Amino acid sequence: MWSIIIILILVGLLMLLLEILVIPGSGIAGVIGFLLMAAGVWMAYTRQGAMDGHITLAVTLGINLVGLILALRSKTWKKAMLSKAIEGKVNTIDTAKLSIGDIGKTVSRCAPMGKAVFNDEYFEVSALAEFIDQEVSVEILKISGNKIYIKQINE
Repeated sequence: MWSIIIILILVGLLMLLLEILVIPGSGIAGVIGFLLMAAGVWMAYTRQGAMDGHITLAVTLGINLVGLILALRSKTWKKAMLSKAIEGKVNTIDTAKLSIGDIGKTVSRCAPMGKAVFNDEYFEVSALAEFIDQEVSVEILKISGNKIYIKQINE
């Protein structure tokens, strides 16, 4: 009978670990883990007696308390989290290379977002009003932050 009690408690602990580390947010694994541990302690009380039940409850609570203390230490999570900072930027616009009024050519269809080439460099652009087909000459109307607004040049 002890083997069943121990298995229930260990599987409950495993389910709690899964809830914390692998599938956070759902709560189902955590509830199942808690219920399995409670079932293991209940079986110890009903099948083995009050004294063995008290010991099982104390050991289960002790293991959970030690696990909680280890989880709340900052060193534990520093080992698990990424330490490298992402320094890349998306669609940064060098205003020295690009300015309002520059002429370029679309590489893809702008409906309304697309890609265009200005001064031999590719940029993500946005058409203000109309859809613009690829391989069409365009002019920069406005640069706002990291967005480039274009219009089609009628030739």
